Amino acid sequence: MKLFGTTALAAACVLGSFGRARADEGRLLDDDTFAFRPSSCVVLDGGVVGGAPTALATGFAKGVVAGISVGKLLTWGARASYVSASEDGEAWAVTHREVRVVATGGVQHALGRGVVGLRLGAGGTLVHERRLRHQGMRAGLEGDELETTETALLPTATLEAVIGLHVRGPWMLQLSAGPSLGIVDGEPRSAWSVALGVGWHP
Repeated sequence: MKLFGTTALAAACVLGSFGRARADEGRLLDDDTFAFRPSSCVVLDGGVVGGAPTALATGFAKGVVAGISVGKLLTWGARASYVSASEDGEAWAVTHREVRVVATGGVQHALGRGVVGLRLGAGGTLVHERRLRHQGMRAGLEGDELETTETALLPTATLEAVIGLHVRGPWMLQLSAGPSLGIVDGEPRSAWSVALGVGWHP
């Protein structure tokens, strides 16, 4: 009887070990599923952006943004974005497009999976604005009475708070938001923007 009990116990242990091994092979999640790679010195990111237009007094501009950042505690890099906005007034339909390119510098700190920082930018915003008078063609208007376009390069400065979260491997989510300042017709004009995107450590 003692021998039978010992044999049964040994068989149970072997079957239990086999069952655990098969269960581990079939698991969808393991300890490495959400492991992230330590941050390299270079981060490439891209995403969507929205905010107030630089030179248009009203409206909401939306588009895309991309950038590169180099460094760990102190960072430097560049960012480029394209946004557009459309507004209808009493007399005019306005289409507003902006291409912004800035050089950036900032400071950041890693907190576990997260990264928080501040980013300053300086550069220019190329603004193209088209105004089309409502019912102008039906009224027989031509030239500037019907449509006007204007293109200008505006000096621009930006300040953004940046939050990043490592998700898996070299990939991370990034959120940034903050004000910007442009010089329009010799006068400073403030705006704001919020961007959400994905970052990658090459």
